[in-house]
Amino acid sequence: MRVQCVICDTINELDDDAPLAKKLRNRPIHTYMCNECYDRIAKNTDARIATGNFRFFRTSSPIDEEF
Repeated sequence: MRVQCVICDTINELDDDAPLAKKLRNRPIHTYMCNECYDRIAKNTDARIATGNFRFFRTSSPIDEEF
């Protein structure tokens, strides 16, 4: 299966039986991101968390306040 990264537009080949390929095929709302972009975003997010000015807005539970 040919997939294209949503950030850098590189085209990669996934095995048709891979779990990610099945997820992309069955749920079109999911998008593909290459490993380089995924690692870059993870590194930048970790750097933002380390500054102390980063806040998660996913839920309003007390778990976020403990984080």
